[in-house]
Amino acid sequence: MRCPESFAQISRDLSLYATVDPDQNAQEIPKRFGQRQSLCHYTIKENKVYVKTFGEHVGFRIFMDAILLSLTRKVRLPDVEFFVNLGDWPLEKRKTTDKLHPIFSWCGSNNTRDIVMPTYDLTESVLESMGRVSLDMMSVQANTGPPWPEKNATAFWRGRDSRQERLQLVKLSRARPDFIDAAFTNFFFFKHDESLYGPLVKHVSFFDFFKYKYQINIDGTVAAYRLPYLLAGDSVVLKQDSSYYEHFYNELRPWEHYIPIKANLGDLLEKIKWARDHDDEARKIALAGQQFARSHLMGDCIFCYYYKLFKEYSRLQITEPKVREGMEFVEQPKDDLFPCSCVRTMAKDEL
Repeated sequence: MRCPESFAQISRDLSLYATVDPDQNAQEIPKRFGQRQSLCHYTIKENKVYVKTFGEHVGFRIFMDAILLSLTRKVRLPDVEFFVNLGDWPLEKRKTTDKLHPIFSWCGSNNTRDIVMPTYDLTESVLESMGRVSLDMMSVQANTGPPWPEKNATAFWRGRDSRQERLQLVKLSRARPDFIDAAFTNFFFFKHDESLYGPLVKHVSFFDFFKYKYQINIDGTVAAYRLPYLLAGDSVVLKQDSSYYEHFYNELRPWEHYIPIKANLGDLLEKIKWARDHDDEARKIALAGQQFARSHLMGDCIFCYYYKLFKEYSRLQITEPKVREGMEFVEQPKDDLFPCSCVRTMAKDEL
């Protein structure tokens, strides 16, 4: 698949660990996080997947199982043992590197030390590409709405009330509907005051977002996982400054791939006005963002990211990964329509 030698975010995350000790982690991480958080303890041994779960809410394990099974059907992974955080918030908050526990998470932050992977949503979109009912990176690029000159010159947003700034955005939209079309489709975290935030509106097909030139991206509980799809369209993204990030954020460049807006949205109207007054430049940013998504966020890149992450992490291990007591074997799905029988095992140096 012509994977790169490495990824900058992987190098950055793993640089905090001179070594990792699977035996020590197997004892310490469940004691530290297992009762309060939702974790999966994985071992890949001889290209087979084993897992043990900790915590009450472990349903999101299905996404991690799926990518590991998919990878082991395609390549030979190194023997490796690791813990995956199934929750939204990154977990490792310690500042001293000598006491860090390596936790794999779908989201990182400037205040934590978790090892970041592609989000479960983006991962599923790759595994189910063109087969999902809702959304994937391929279908977005086939449904980018009308040509740029015919798009609505209003900034668009839909979502739920998972962050204070989203409340501010909807209030701002009600005050300035000539600039912003933002509304809630669901209320869960805050008390719904219709006089402030208006009535709830029906869900809008994501493909209809691209009838608008400007897409607003604001954090939810953590990073808003819709950003890859917004970039893949042909609208320009106005992205809120944030302490949260996905695995690719450090490769994005403000004013090249997106238009930055302050965390408190204080300059949002100003940035929309700039985009309206500089239509050609805004269009170039939209196209650069789309090209970034095509070059960095498609299926080959996501598979490569996971493969390189496990390969580089495995080199840090100083004890042998083991199938621990209580782990269950994760079986490959059975497919009667497309049976596969591998007749030859490739040597490690052939991969």
